[in-house]
Amino acid sequence: MTRSELVAQLAARFPQLVVKDADFAVKAILDAMTHALAGGHRIEIRGFGSFSLNYRPSRVSRNPRSGDRVHVPEKYVPHFKAGKELRERVDIGGA
Repeated sequence: MTRSELVAQLAARFPQLVVKDADFAVKAILDAMTHALAGGHRIEIRGFGSFSLNYRPSRVSRNPRSGDRVHVPEKYVPHFKAGKELRERVDIGGA
């Protein structure tokens, strides 16, 4: 599902919500989540899952084309862990 599909679905589900307002709400939620993760915070949405940051230390890797050694710096990457309810609903739907 894309962001525009989510906005359209919200507007269709809640007739009192104009598409422009649904777009603003989705943008505000995603911006808040982005700022929280950028600030090093963890996000937990009960029944859905949690977003956190995983630390990846620096390492030496290889360029697959040339075979040259390349230094990859340390970084933090976003990580999502599905909640129990989401895992169960996906498992039922995926069978």
